[in-house]
Amino acid sequence: MALDATQVRVGVTGGLYVAPFGTTLPTDATTALPSAHQDVGYISEDGVTETQDTDSNDIVAWQNGATVRKIQTSHDLTYSFTMLETSAVSLKVYYGNYDAVNDSLEIRGEELGHDVWVLSVEDGDHILRVVIPDGQVTERGDITYANEDAVGREVTLTCFPDTNGVKAYVYRAEIPAGS
Repeated sequence: MALDATQVRVGVTGGLYVAPFGTTLPTDATTALPSAHQDVGYISEDGVTETQDTDSNDIVAWQNGATVRKIQTSHDLTYSFTMLETSAVSLKVYYGNYDAVNDSLEIRGEELGHDVWVLSVEDGDHILRVVIPDGQVTERGDITYANEDAVGREVTLTCFPDTNGVKAYVYRAEIPAGS
C-alpha cells in the first residue's frame, strides 16, 4: 500500500446546519442546502467531535475459558460541539423553546425535539458532508458567563437510525479547479 499525503484532510472550516425533522436530505457533498437549513453559527476552535460507542458481550467457552465470540449489544453515534454565537438558531438548539418573535425563552427542562442536521467540513477543494436524518440534542454542557471568554453553549447530538437503519450519511467531493 502506497502512502499518499494528498489524502490527508484537515477540518479547516465548514458549517453546521439544522432543519426541521422530515426536511428533505441532501444526497451529495456539494448541492446547495434548501432554505430550511439554518446555520448554527460559529463553533469553538475545538470543532465538532464525532464519537462512536459500542458495547459488546463476550461469549466464553467452557474449555479453557477462551473468548470465542463478541456480540455487539449497542451502538451510539454522537456529535459534540460548542456554539459560540448567541443567535436565535443557537438558542433554539440549546434550549428548544426560544421565541424569536419576542426574543425570549423559558427554561423548563423539557426534552428537546428531533431535527435534521448537516455538517459540512471543508479543506481547500475537498468537502466532506455528514447528513444526520434524525438527531436530537441529548446533553447540554454548562454555560459560563465570564469576562475573559465567549459565552459558549456545548451540546451533544445523538443520532438515531432512519427508516433504512442509517444514523448518518457521509459524502465527499473534490471541487474542480476554477469552479
